[in-house]
Parts: sequence; structure tokens; C-alpha cells
Amino acid sequence: MIFARFMAIYGHKFKSCFETEDEIRIAKREWALSLRGYGEGELVAAVNRCKETLAWMPTISEFLAILRDIGGDFGLPVTRDAYIEACMHAAHPRRHRWSHPAVYLAGRNTGWFELRSEDEAEVLPRFRYQYEVLCRRVREGEELELPVVPAIENKQDSTVARYMLAFAEEQGLEPEFACSLLYYLTLPKGSATRERMKQQAQAQLDAKGLQIELPDQAGAIVNR
Repeated sequence: MIFARFMAIYGHKFKSCFETEDEIRIAKREWALSLRGYGEGELVAAVNRCKETLAWMPTISEFLAILRDIGGDFGLPVTRDAYIEACMHAAHPRRHRWSHPAVYLAGRNTGWFELRSEDEAEVLPRFRYQYEVLCRRVREGEELELPVVPAIENKQDSTVARYMLAFAEEQGLEPEFACSLLYYLTLPKGSATRERMKQQAQAQLDAKGLQIELPDQAGAIVNR
């Protein structure tokens, strides 16, 4: 539908963009993949905007920008704005009211520590990939939700539970991940199982390159 309308609107200008039928076929496939998740009404409105404002057929990126401008793109901020938001609130992700769950989830999947500490040239491409995957899911109709911190079992000491959540907040870790790391704190002090589980948790952090030293007991948080 889109290419047929572009051909009618732009005439020889449209034809000059493609030298062969194979090029048109490949272009159609790429456009179809890029616009997956958008409804017919949104596409028609965007084509009409092109007709009114552009003298030449738009590129895919230009057309996507028009779609976002018209419909707000499902409430999703543009990638650059999403990245800046994730970086600004990577230290305390649970305290921020996120513009969209996709921004939070992309930040979590990229790594809050990485967003806080690595150069943009290194971390932005990874964030962009995570965010674009999530945006595609939203455009296809999936409703993303911010994760809820799981309730800690009643048998666990409330002081330890509060410490686990404070540890997660301070270190920019997912509460679920932090609670799993610190589960050893709920075991009897001095037990071999507790020590073994602490060592395993520390190895997980070390493997991620996180300079965090796990405590022997609930107390002060120490950075290496």
C-alpha cells in the first residue's frame, strides 16, 4: 500500500530511487520489517503528511520520525532521549518515575552499572539494541510493565529484607538479582552452606565486572 501511494504521489521521483525490480522488492521487505506493529490508520496519516511536506519519497528513518510525530509512537521516547533518561537515573532506578516501561527495561537489560560507568561509545549501541527490541514488542501490541519487587518470605528477618532492598538501590542492581545474591544472609551464621553461597554470589558479581564486595552480615555496603 505504501509503495503504491508513493509511486502515485512522487511519480518519476519514486522510480528514480530504484534501478531494478529486485531493488524494489528488497526495499519493500525492509520497509515492512521496519513498520511492523503500526496500524493502517497510522500509515495512511504518515503518507499524507509526506505528501504535504516532502518533495521526495522519505527514507525509512524519516518516515518513522513522521509516525512518531503524528501518533506519539505508543508513548515511546526517541532512542536518544531514552538513553539520556536511563543514564541520569541509573544510580537509583527505583526512585524514578519512568517515561515508559521500555526505557527502564532497556536500562536494566543493558546494566545500570554499565550506564553509570562506561563511555557512551561503548554502552549506547548496547542500550539502543535493547531499547529497539522492546519498542518493537510494544508496537506489536505487547504491554510492558515495570517489575514488582517480590515479597520476601516471612521466615526471613525483616532487617535483612530491608538491607537487601537498600543494597539493590545503592548499587543500581535489580532487586530480584540483589535478593538472590544476598540470600546467604538468611542462613545460619558460620554455616558452611552460608559461606559457600556467599562465595558463589561474589563470583557472579566478579564475572560481571562489578566492583562490589558482599558483606558477611547485613550492614554497611562496601565498594571495592
